[in-house]
Amino acid sequence: MLNRLWISFFFIAFGSALYQWVFLGNILIFEELVKALFSMSKVTVDIAIGLIGILSFWLGMMKIAENAGLMDKVARAISPLFTRLMPGVPKGHPAIASMTMNLSANFLGLDNAATPLGLKAMQDLQQLNPKKDTATNAQILFLVLNTSSVTLFPVAVFVYRAQQGAANPTDVFVPIILATFASTFAGLLAVATVQKIKLQDQIVLLYLSGAIAVVGGLVVYFSMLTTQALSEKSSFLGNFLIFSTLIMFILAAVRKKVDVYDSFIEGAKQGFETSIKLIPYLLAMLVAIGVFRASGALALIVDSFRQLVMFLGFDTRFVDAMPTALMQPLSGSGARAMMIETMKTHGADSFAGRLASIFQGSTETTFYVLAVYFGSVGIRYSRHAIACGLLADLAGISAAIGVCYWFFG
Repeated sequence: MLNRLWISFFFIAFGSALYQWVFLGNILIFEELVKALFSMSKVTVDIAIGLIGILSFWLGMMKIAENAGLMDKVARAISPLFTRLMPGVPKGHPAIASMTMNLSANFLGLDNAATPLGLKAMQDLQQLNPKKDTATNAQILFLVLNTSSVTLFPVAVFVYRAQQGAANPTDVFVPIILATFASTFAGLLAVATVQKIKLQDQIVLLYLSGAIAVVGGLVVYFSMLTTQALSEKSSFLGNFLIFSTLIMFILAAVRKKVDVYDSFIEGAKQGFETSIKLIPYLLAMLVAIGVFRASGALALIVDSFRQLVMFLGFDTRFVDAMPTALMQPLSGSGARAMMIETMKTHGADSFAGRLASIFQGSTETTFYVLAVYFGSVGIRYSRHAIACGLLADLAGISAAIGVCYWFFG
């Protein structure tokens, strides 16, 4: 999938450039393509260098939380919910702990820990699978929750916004939370409908009502604010929650008599390695998208969609951010590159720049997660996993557009 997508960007760009040269007489088009290659290569290095510091810091703090036992506490808190949503998984089975740890890591933004924990959870669930090449109900629900799971601290999005000159990089914090809640809730409802899961169970209702109450409270509070106050309060709440959580990590570690400094250093060392590993993937997608845009092909697609939106009588400001949304289910690195490219073109604090950031923080890469997780255990038939995952993506995209107009419109 990713291989074909990457090759397609170059072939389409070349075809579009040939058309502009032969039929439109644009003799500078190939010069623009080469400029885009060099420009995006430089941007890639700048971004990777900028990520080293914040990733090192964040992974250091996550290691403090892990050594303080906070990850285990979060896992135990979520565990009762899984035993009811996945009746096919026996109580106390190792898969429960693995799934809980995976989603907890996603929730805290610990992506490097989430993937191996997710693979372990899928392997544990495969032990209960009577038909090894076909996904079970539990595996499908776990995958959909994984691709749409709420991330409390989308730190990478904040970093990219800061690098692109955003005045308040965290002003998209609350919109991201609202949009990602919509995608998660939609994914859960879709799977529950197909699998006939009883969401009216008291424990399930307790968890869901708690989540709805928090999100509903945010909606009610922010609905009473002006547009300017919405942006300001969202930024304040995001910064307050982030710093308060970091203080909580340190306090918990001190109570457990953890060597906080050494734990931080241990985790921070992974930040440099992670940033360096990102460079080839980010470079590949940025240069491909750079020539795709320079050739005029992306503008043609976006303009065609804009004309359709205008014909239907809707506002068109969200259209410039749609490439990020459309790329997100296919490629995480591609969507990230699209978000950065949108902010570079339109500005980090433009409507499109903010919306692209919300898209990026709202959902995961559905096809990538499906391919990696199911592929790791040899599952060939995914049943309703793709449909439910894409429905969650659609809900997240729709919610992202709605909250962006609400907060920044």
